[in-house]
Amino acid sequence: MYNAVGIDVSKGKSTVAVLQPGGVIVRKPFDVEHSSSGLRELRNYILTLEGDTKAVLECTGRYHEPVLQSLSDAGIFVTAVNPHLIKNFGNNSIRKVKSDPADAKKIARLA
Repeated sequence: MYNAVGIDVSKGKSTVAVLQPGGVIVRKPFDVEHSSSGLRELRNYILTLEGDTKAVLECTGRYHEPVLQSLSDAGIFVTAVNPHLIKNFGNNSIRKVKSDPADAKKIARLA
């Protein structure tokens, strides 16, 4: 089983979505504060997922660094991707949806 964790990073918090192949939603998008307890909760949740798990987040300024460091230190495969690449990924829709949960799902689909 493969899990893709998409993380939409912003100042002070991140929105996280977890998907499996075929777009199956493991957990609806949820917010995580960039505090030590919030990042610890995120790490623990990701480590409880069964199967191979990979996390992708967008590198926005320096806001992504604590999340990246926290997940990497826990032994979770995590990569930061340029936001421009994420924006252009899968742009085959007429609708322009701009929300943190929609962005987190798009980043997870990228994984």
